[in-house]
Amino acid sequence: MKFTVLVAPSGFKGSISARQAADLIATGVLRGQPDARIIKAPLVDGGEGFTDAITDATDGMLHAVTVTGPVGHPVASFFGILGGAGPKTAIIEMAAAAGLSLVPPDRRDPTVTTSYGVGELIKAALDEGAERILLGCGDSGINDGGAGMAQALGIGLFDCDGAPVGYGGAQLARLDRIDLSTRDPRLDDVVIDAAVNWHNVLLGKRGVARVFGPQKGATPDQVEQLEAALENYAGKILDHTGLDMARLPGSGASGGLGTGLAALLGATLHPRYDIVMQYLELDRLIAMADLVITAEGCLDGQTPYGKIPAEVARRAKRFNLPVVVLAGTIGKGVTDNFDHGIDAFASILKRPGSLADAIADTDRLLVQAAEDCIRMVGVGVTLSQSNDHGAAPSSSPGKSSLSRAGRRADVSPDEKK
Repeated sequence: MKFTVLVAPSGFKGSISARQAADLIATGVLRGQPDARIIKAPLVDGGEGFTDAITDATDGMLHAVTVTGPVGHPVASFFGILGGAGPKTAIIEMAAAAGLSLVPPDRRDPTVTTSYGVGELIKAALDEGAERILLGCGDSGINDGGAGMAQALGIGLFDCDGAPVGYGGAQLARLDRIDLSTRDPRLDDVVIDAAVNWHNVLLGKRGVARVFGPQKGATPDQVEQLEAALENYAGKILDHTGLDMARLPGSGASGGLGTGLAALLGATLHPRYDIVMQYLELDRLIAMADLVITAEGCLDGQTPYGKIPAEVARRAKRFNLPVVVLAGTIGKGVTDNFDHGIDAFASILKRPGSLADAIADTDRLLVQAAEDCIRMVGVGVTLSQSNDHGAAPSSSPGKSSLSRAGRRADVSPDEKK
């Protein structure tokens, strides 16, 4: 029984990268179905791994730089320069300067963490002569609306006494005046395209403080404090620029960084997969497959709102392909994913245990889960064939019963990477 499996996972944050996840899942699949053909497509969404993935895909080059981290300490960071023809393009992931992974667990307080280092990365890209910047938003440890980033690029943010506001989301409650006259003039000559989660907005019930603040360490009181501060921020932006950012799609991306990018830097916000898939060509690979296996650290009711498994499923359903998700943990509202193209899911955890133990054992657990998954798929295919009274599976495309299995004679080495 031969069929082609597209392995298209996200990374498991704090544990393994998307590339490692793809390798581990492929190992498990081949244990369970040695004749399966594997196409690996490790995916990123603008967060951690965005720079490496896009730089690698274009044979570009990484540049190391030290910037101010989210808690104010220097951190080792990087940006990429795209390979190939066209305008000189820098690739930046905000998580490399203000990601949650850079915030020590005992200092996770989004009222004080800053995006200042993101502005420093942009400055470094401009120093390198970038004519265009692709900036990925995701995995942030901040909630400052991109104010720190703006300050690093020369934009003045002042209180009613004319003093500069401090760093961190809570400081935006003091904001009274925005001065764009001191902004780095090179921003006028560079195109900035930001890959954002289109579902994330700045304010309201689904605003960034209320949805993601607690994940970054905010208490209930701090969530309301941040919401009020961002309301003031949005109001001052409206007064000074005429732009209403409150509920603009993508304005809440990365702790509101989308707002700062669009309103203060002149960036264009894009649904993140519109940017990512230009370089990773997922649709072309889906067209070659009979089954799609994707994965992420947590699958829950937030997954349909811009997470990788839901995007993979949405694209796979254009080809009527079955989609299975392997997840580190299963959370509240997970069954909502059935309405968004995901056909089955399973946790890689087989028994209760600590997070530290699960992270330490992720490699083995993911391989075993992939093997279990593909063995179950094999049982389903066998039953389907039996119900057809021994007839060979249909060769018509677009069937979700792996009916296209074996129609391709081979998979090139590049497709297996």
